Amino acid sequence: MTNAALATSSEPIISFEDVNKWYGQYHALRNINLGIGHGEKVVLLGPSGSGKSTLIRCVNRLEEHQAGRIIVDGTELKGDVKAIERIRRDVGMVFQSFNLFPHLTILDNLTLAPRWVKKMPKKEAEDLAMMYLERVRIPEQARKYPAQLSGGQQQRVAIARSLCMKPKIMLFDEPTSALDPEMVKEVLDVMIELAHEGMTMMCVTHEMAFARAVADRAIFMAEGSIIEIDTPDELFSNPKSERTKQFLGQILGH
Repeated sequence: MTNAALATSSEPIISFEDVNKWYGQYHALRNINLGIGHGEKVVLLGPSGSGKSTLIRCVNRLEEHQAGRIIVDGTELKGDVKAIERIRRDVGMVFQSFNLFPHLTILDNLTLAPRWVKKMPKKEAEDLAMMYLERVRIPEQARKYPAQLSGGQQQRVAIARSLCMKPKIMLFDEPTSALDPEMVKEVLDVMIELAHEGMTMMCVTHEMAFARAVADRAIFMAEGSIIEIDTPDELFSNPKSERTKQFLGQILGH
């Protein structure tokens, strides 16, 4: 697919325009041009070191790009601290590791950002937190500490914590890769529900069944570049690039 065809037809909620990033001499992202539409679900695939995680971490300035433009919901990501704060309020992120505060209860983990960032009253923040713990099906864990929960439960708490900020966009960086196989489904089920409700999502994952179930587009990256973009069904069954074929052959076994 050509770069001209990468942007979605309506005004995108996330735009990457000739984005480049280096770590010293290492060229981590190369001329990325991509538009993510409102409510679109995009899955990023590719080998380790291909730039997938770096790309989504640039969306909320956890990583800083050195060239090109990134525009999130009408705000360009520059060095402007206020712009970065505004974008982070609208962009939730879930990592491989759960990043929960071990000394705080689950409820306190969830209410921290709404109370401090959005200045929400404690009772309102707790009601919101309980609503999202119900949503991810673990309200009974509210008074426990992260170490008392399974990995799958902790990851669902991490998703609920992001939702408490009522984001417009959710970023997932291999959210199931640190989980035992039997815990993967419970996290993916929550993500699938979010997708069906219209949340804009960018997800780095190797869960091909998830990609087929929810993604509007699958993006294959290698060596910092976007190699191929298509619907998941088309990309998996009829990849155009030899590099994509080679990767899928290793992952899917054909």
